[in-house]
Amino acid sequence: MGEERKRGKPLVLVASPFQGHMTPMLQLGSVLHSKGFSITMVHTKLNSPDHSNHPEFEFFVISDNFLAIDASANFTTFLEALNDNSKKQLQDHLARKMIEEKGRDDIDGRITIIHDNIMYFVEEVANNLGLPSIVLRSSSASYMPAFLALPKLHAKGHLPVKDSMLQELVPELHPLRYKDLPFNSTPTEVATEMFALSDRIRTPSAIIWNTMEHLEHSALTRLRQHYRVPIFAIGPLSKMVRCPSTSFLKEDTDCISWLDKQAPRSVIYVSLGSLATMDETELAETAWGLANSKQPFLWVVRPGSVCGSEWVEFFPEGFTEEIKGRGLVLKWAPQKEVLAHFAVGGFWSHCGWNSTLESISEGVPMICRPVMGDQCVNSRYLSYVWRIGLELEQLDRKVVVSAIRRLLVDDEGKEMRQRAIEMKEKAKYCLCNGGSSYKSLNDLVGFLQIQTGF
Repeated sequence: MGEERKRGKPLVLVASPFQGHMTPMLQLGSVLHSKGFSITMVHTKLNSPDHSNHPEFEFFVISDNFLAIDASANFTTFLEALNDNSKKQLQDHLARKMIEEKGRDDIDGRITIIHDNIMYFVEEVANNLGLPSIVLRSSSASYMPAFLALPKLHAKGHLPVKDSMLQELVPELHPLRYKDLPFNSTPTEVATEMFALSDRIRTPSAIIWNTMEHLEHSALTRLRQHYRVPIFAIGPLSKMVRCPSTSFLKEDTDCISWLDKQAPRSVIYVSLGSLATMDETELAETAWGLANSKQPFLWVVRPGSVCGSEWVEFFPEGFTEEIKGRGLVLKWAPQKEVLAHFAVGGFWSHCGWNSTLESISEGVPMICRPVMGDQCVNSRYLSYVWRIGLELEQLDRKVVVSAIRRLLVDDEGKEMRQRAIEMKEKAKYCLCNGGSSYKSLNDLVGFLQIQTGF
């Protein structure tokens, strides 16, 4: 058999330039490549992944005019520009690829496209070329019923949420309160634009979710009724295959040797994701909360994550001296390795879905400080439903000290850790022969083989 015949059936994966979306797409590519598929990864020039980390993939780079993602800018305007800019480039590339694939004697030129949900233009391109398209959702499944309910809640005048309603439960969205809704403070005109964008994906062939059936069974059941297409819950992707680093930022691996010197389950790991920012006051309260807890900590402070800063020049006076030998501050960490380390006893997180799944997969309980999007929903489930997280209601140093000590020292934290370890074991079982994610992945592979004319 020639080299050309050895190539697997072609899949084109279209990623978006957000770290939280790029990571599961690259992981999915590695999983599907291990199942015999040929992977072409399409991504923007903005936030390009390191091609050398994935020599098994082909890459196609979409040119763009973006220098960076501005988290404070109008998100819908950015998305529209991103999608409009990408459409023709992808369609031309796929048309050429289809001609190339038709030259193979074991294939009919049929390609299946899997795309990130915010790259909604892909569905139109797929329809134009007569190709099937599948959506990868990088949020929790529990987030989607809340998101789908937003237009109706907006029409009833419940959005933006009034202060008096923040703690009230949302009808039909138990256990969510109004404060847990995504975009609960979004101005009316921006919300209207966002709802219009969310309606752009109408006819996917299937949906892939990076989650587990036992973890989000109720939400997945509702979503299957809503979408009426196959939904494959195949998480946690981070545990399915060995995947190289997907980080846009350089990881400081020296922190592992620092962790090696700490006592078991004594360290609080703090990382608020790739986009969240804070002001000087929030930085000071976080810093002194960590210092005053008297627990060792590993704190990720991205350059620019404090508004107007280069890195740590806004640390409060006396903080660095206070934490010597007990705290380590770095620009970015190898998060999966950190969470798997014996010294880490808790994770203070923004509750992005990748971070949430990684923490669950390692049996690490969490302190929840959500910022945007699906994070408030995830925080509510972590703290109220799964009971492996503490919700940090306000960023005050005394509250921070209390939360850290509850998690790492008190009996409450020991009980949460036991529940987290039990969830880790369930996540492990999902991936074994007979587990739900194992079965769902096999079902997805069979579905893709049919789509690609296998």
